[in-house]
Amino acid sequence: MSLSVQAVRALREGAPAARRRALAKAITLLESSLPAHRAQADALLTEALPFSGGAIRVGISGVPGVGKSSFLEALGLHLVQQGHTVAVLAVDPSSSVSGGSILGDKTRMEKLAIEPQAFIRPSPSRGTLGGVASHTREVMRLCEAAGFDVVLVETVGVGQSEVAVAGMTDCFALLQLPNAGDDLQALKKGVMELADLIFINKADLDPNAATRARAQIVSSLRLHNQAHGAQWLPEVLQGSALNGQGVAEFWAAVLRHQAHQKDGGQFEARRHAQDLDWLQERIEEGLHQAFAAHPAVARRWPQLKDDVRGGRMAASTAARALLNDFLGVKTHG
Repeated sequence: MSLSVQAVRALREGAPAARRRALAKAITLLESSLPAHRAQADALLTEALPFSGGAIRVGISGVPGVGKSSFLEALGLHLVQQGHTVAVLAVDPSSSVSGGSILGDKTRMEKLAIEPQAFIRPSPSRGTLGGVASHTREVMRLCEAAGFDVVLVETVGVGQSEVAVAGMTDCFALLQLPNAGDDLQALKKGVMELADLIFINKADLDPNAATRARAQIVSSLRLHNQAHGAQWLPEVLQGSALNGQGVAEFWAAVLRHQAHQKDGGQFEARRHAQDLDWLQERIEEGLHQAFAAHPAVARRWPQLKDDVRGGRMAASTAARALLNDFLGVKTHG
């Protein structure tokens, strides 16, 4: 029996605690950058792929301080009580100076962390654009192969994170604060266009402001849908993760969105498109790594970098020279 077969069997068999340990070990292997580990991770993913795809994948994003971790814990506890098994992939921002990450989400979800039917995996973003870790797609497949029927992905925050998480989940939810209506015009229009659901958290702090924000967002979304002919009008809900208010209603909305996608034939199309995006991402990552490791590129990189910094060469010219070295293209002159 191969190591990958043994690893997948460990994910799917035995007591919940043992399976969670096996999953954590498999994810650590998958996140490793060592070439030998990458080969093992590829074999593991191939073996796990037939057992994946059965979970509902939900992305959660929002500005820092909106209460994403609190909301995820409240939602996770609700789902566990409903008989679901829940995996939470929480991505923490990495420091641009040290490269380190606090990875505090598991600490903030103390109640959910001790649930036997839940699994929380904090991972550093390591500078990856989009606010999600570089192997989030692969980790989702492993969680599904391990039997989790709901996968929740928390992003670093707003920015490119919406684009990234919407491109790997079935339902993308944006959390807003009660004063979101006043700040709505300051947000990128694309944020609202990407959201499948919007939840106004901490509504208990200012119920009137939350109600006004909800009305403003609903109005904006209706105008947008009329202009673009969108098939799904994102539902806007309000509540409080702190006291569990609105969490059950949020999950019901997720299920309605899931049913709408399947009835309209959009679910499979979305999943297939995401798999192609996954392929593209891995190709780009592999090319970037191969480029950086190429001997000819490594030799010329310091000098060309100094030339660009000193204004002696245009960045585009230096880039073309390095790409020619990488591709083995002979240049004249």
